[in-house]
Amino acid sequence: MRKKLVIAGSAVLLLAAAFVQYEIGFRNVIGMLRYDQRREGTLKVGDKAPDVLLRGLDGASDVHLLDAMRGKPLILVFGSYT
Repeated sequence: MRKKLVIAGSAVLLLAAAFVQYEIGFRNVIGMLRYDQRREGTLKVGDKAPDVLLRGLDGASDVHLLDAMRGKPLILVFGSYT
């Protein structure tokens, strides 16, 4: 009986690992566990944007968000286009 439970448990773990590899990928799971530190924000609609330091496109300079706005609307797009 115990041998059947061990075999069934191993099969379930193997199927779960195959699903994770197929749907998400092990590398992404490790990345999510290490780097995903999201939390609920406190900003509400209409709040002024906080000043954020962003890396410039040249990779060397820094740009403050509020300096880039200069009284005009600013749209930030975060994403990958590859």
